[in-house]
Order: sequence, then structure tokens, then C-alpha cells
Amino acid sequence: MGHRFLRFGLVSLIVLALILPLAITTANNPPFRQWLPAVFAPSGEPQYWINAPYFPVANVTNDRFDEMAIFWFGQVSYTSNYTDVRIGYNNEALYLYLAVFDRQLWYDTTPAAADLTAWDAATVFIDTSGGSQLGPTSYRLVAQFRGPPEPDARYQLSQRAIGGSWAAATVAFSTIPGWRGDALNNDNDEDRGWAMTFRIPFTSLGLAGRPADGTQWRLGVIVHDRDNAAGTPIADQVWPPNLNPNQPRTWGGLRFGLPVYTPPPVSATQEYLLRHGLNGVTVADAGVGGQDDNMCNADGNFWDRWGNWSQPVDKADVSIQNQSDIADWPCFAKYYLTFPLNSLPAGRTVVSAKLILSQMGNAKPQDAKPSLIQAMVAGEDWNPDALTWNNAPLARENVGSCWIGVMLDPPDWNNLPKCEIDVTRGVVQAYANGQPLRLALYSADGAYHSGKYFVTSRTGDWNAQNRPTLVVVLSSP
Repeated sequence: MGHRFLRFGLVSLIVLALILPLAITTANNPPFRQWLPAVFAPSGEPQYWINAPYFPVANVTNDRFDEMAIFWFGQVSYTSNYTDVRIGYNNEALYLYLAVFDRQLWYDTTPAAADLTAWDAATVFIDTSGGSQLGPTSYRLVAQFRGPPEPDARYQLSQRAIGGSWAAATVAFSTIPGWRGDALNNDNDEDRGWAMTFRIPFTSLGLAGRPADGTQWRLGVIVHDRDNAAGTPIADQVWPPNLNPNQPRTWGGLRFGLPVYTPPPVSATQEYLLRHGLNGVTVADAGVGGQDDNMCNADGNFWDRWGNWSQPVDKADVSIQNQSDIADWPCFAKYYLTFPLNSLPAGRTVVSAKLILSQMGNAKPQDAKPSLIQAMVAGEDWNPDALTWNNAPLARENVGSCWIGVMLDPPDWNNLPKCEIDVTRGVVQAYANGQPLRLALYSADGAYHSGKYFVTSRTGDWNAQNRPTLVVVLSSP
């Protein structure tokens, strides 16, 4: 695909092929109890949430890279960037890992604080009080991409809000860059992208240790882009979409620990199966990104075509794939599903809900590793026949996950491996608001050959039992 050089300054990028241990603690550690999710937030509350998992390890990006919660923003094209963000924390610090699809990589060889964001760079906004206005708990941390991976304070900037505006402040944090491409600061050769790890100690934010389970902060991210020596203006990509750097009420929500829905007591329950073609239910689904003919596309036109490709309507399988080598982003893939809930009786209590996916294969079985498949609620409707990587809805909140192993043998259609994900948190709110359950499925995998293939709702009736299934348990009348 034209990439000749590998430059990674992060250990987790180098050890991306480590075998995941089979006996891994759940990614929902530690959970905390909460009655209702904030997926459809009331006025003034964040519309986009990320629930960050806790890991009792020394270095989150090195030790639990594949289990970090993931969200994304932006678009992939000749002149715009797309970014995956992985996030997690341990007892000492919050970790963010940004993987940016970028055709041209430019950094300042003589950096200055005043113009760090005029080059390829990332800005992270944090408000530890979860407030709606700038205040002393509001922080702005900037890191410019750089070629050498060694720490260099000249490429970082920290600010804190004072009197309602940003001011320079000493906030200790560390960053490590990585990149994949042909040449830096050269607009004649195309690159693939860059990465940046932020390690933000809690003590730097005025805390004695990690926040209590369920603590809610505000979070925002901006990716800045430069594609030539002249610095032709390119629009920033932001998360969440309506982010205003000076108004924390427009930022997203960061929650520490993964919440677990606890229903009120019920005397009896009934189970309902929702599946395409069963009892007249129509389930919409589609894959985006590295699917079928669009997988790992190397025809020389991936910057223009790849992100706008839509999966054929009759495809019976779908891929979910990610990895830490950003050079291979044309192989990355997501899966979207919409389950209508109008066939469920109204006025009941949701006790539990789980999504069941049937695995039918994986990439390069002899080298594949297990994957943690993550489910996120998508807040907008979408057209399954026109869905693309670039127009697919963003994740509104991550709600559950499951581990899926490696298939070494051809599929036994009567006994396919199952991935079961607790999506109760999403169903509760969708059911209460009279909305369908819209899900996006992705992974934070690091290893090569991480793609997992699942049966879709478009498979033939002969294979109907393996179509994606939503199992909802409601209270009896």
C-alpha cells in the first residue's frame, strides 16, 4: 500500500501481536449501580457519554490496550481526518490513546506554545466537576504530533480556566506519539496516520487518587490537521460534534467505571426474542469500512472511496475489526444494528436484555487472537442500504461487551460460537422513549488479523437461527 517506514514511540504499538490471555477479568470492572442511563440526556446534560473501564495495572495502554473503551469522530478523506479514541484508567492516571487516519503528517521542528495546534495535534478538554461553565476544574491539554518519540515538553501545552478564560498553568501530563507513513513534512508522499497517547495523572488534576466509581466529568477532544508546508487551513475534527472549547456544557460526558442497570423488584417475568423475520420483526443491519470488497482496499483510491463505500444489501456476513497498526486502517470495520421495540408490550419493566451474535469465522485463524466486541448505542437513525464509514452515526454511549474466541475450523452452522452482550442499559432508555434500539459494534483490538466475522440479518432463512437476536426480559402484567 505504499508505506515503507514504521515509527512507533509507544510500547503498546510494538507489542500489538501479544497473545491475549484467555482468563481475562471482565472489562466491566468495577461496575457500579445506577437506575437509568443517560443515553438520551435531558437538556443541559451531555448527549455523548463514554464509560471508562478501570484496570488495576501499571500501564493501561501497554497492559489492557484491547479492553479500553472506544469511541470515534471525524471522516476519512483526502482533506479530513478520522480518529479512534481509546480510554481507560488505573489508580494513578487517566489514559487516552488517539489513532488518527491522516494522509499527510506535519510537525514543527521548532515548536512554540502559541502555534502547537497549527500542525498535526490533539487537544483534550477535561472538567473534573462536570459543570457547564469554565472554572478552576476546567483543563486544556495540547500535544502536537512529533517525529521523535522521546518526551519533549516543547510539544505540549497545559492550561486551566481562570476567570472564565484559559490561562497557562503547570499541569503535569505525558504524551507519546507514533506514526505510519512514507515521510514526515513531505506532501509528495502519502502517509497513513499518527497516534498519540495521553497519560494524565489524577494528582495533576487536584485529586488524591482515582475518582470514585460513577464519578462524572466533562470531556472533549479536538484533532487539528496540517497537510502542507504552507499550512492551508483545514477544519478541526471535534468530539462531541457540537463542542465549544469555552463552554463545557457542550462537551461530552466521561463516567468512571461501567454502570450496571439494576431493575426494581418484579414478581414475574416474560422473555421476548426479537430477530429479523421472526413474528414479523424487521431488523436493519449493515457493516461499514473494511467489509468484503472494501476490506484492506489497496487500489490507490482508498482516501476517496473507502470511507464512502456501502455494503451490498444481500451480504450475509459482516466483519468487526480494529488494530493498533494504523497503517492498516483500510481493514478496520464496524457493524450497525437496529431492533424495533414496538412489538414489545407497553408499560412493563425491563429486567434485562442481551444481544446474541453468531460467529462464522475470523481473519487468518492460525494467527488470530480473541477479541472484545464492544456495543455502543447510536443516537440517530440510518439507512442500511446507504450506510458508510463517513456517514454512520457516532456512538452515544458504550453499554456492554463480550469476548469472542478464534475459530480454527469451518463453521458448524448448527453450533456456531456466540457472542452475548448485555445491552440492558440501552434497551431501558429506548423502550421508555418509544424508540428502536440502535447499536454500533466495534473493537479496540491491537493485534493483527483481529477481524471477527458474524452472521447478519440478511442471511437466508435456512440460517435464520443464527441471525442477530435481541433477548428482552420484561415484567409480567
